[in-house]
Amino acid sequence: MPGTREATIGAVLGDVLGFAAAVAVSPLPVIAVILILATPRGRRNGVLFTVGWVLGLAVLGAVMLAIASPAGASAHKHPATWVGALKLALGLFLLAFGARLWHRRPRDPSEARLPKWMSAIDRLTPAKIFALGVGLAALNAKNAPLTIAAGAAIGSAGLPVGQQIGALAAFVVVATLGLLAPLGIFLLGGERARTTLGDWKDWAAQHNVAVMAVLFFVLGLKLLGDGVSVLTS
Repeated sequence: MPGTREATIGAVLGDVLGFAAAVAVSPLPVIAVILILATPRGRRNGVLFTVGWVLGLAVLGAVMLAIASPAGASAHKHPATWVGALKLALGLFLLAFGARLWHRRPRDPSEARLPKWMSAIDRLTPAKIFALGVGLAALNAKNAPLTIAAGAAIGSAGLPVGQQIGALAAFVVVATLGLLAPLGIFLLGGERARTTLGDWKDWAAQHNVAVMAVLFFVLGLKLLGDGVSVLTS
């Protein structure tokens, strides 16, 4: 029935876009792209980094989508047991990771320190900049669980292939907004762009740990609830 299909797509997008928004507001990738834009070849490298990020999200999401396809992960539009177990495991991981981040957060935001690898960004080759974008998207302990959860949510919903691809594309686009905003400001903002981006970088550097800890705690509880719902229904 058409109404049922639309409701299913709406429910999946509502689920997936929440994960995408969490990926989009991750402070570290935003700081990384701002630092890249400040390098002599910032325009080209910023685009390369963003393309790598998009590719990393798309590939990881597509792999999870293939694993959690309707034939293998869904029975009568209901997610398979292993999908519930996966969400439960991801939820527990995010809760534990968020608690660890919160415990280790600087009590004084001005004492926050950026990862050491960021100091070498201005010396990276274009290929390494591209690889950094892929890695921060697909291999990062903060973003990978969210992308995996999004892929599982899409693949286990029993949607047609075209709608699965559309849902994954929507996830990738929304998850990339955090990078597109500073990139757009840099390309279109003129002289004021550097000051604006510098203010963003300083704020994100100071509050990175606290923001991610709260984000992980909220999303961990959501995934935990989703997993329990699948396993008990």
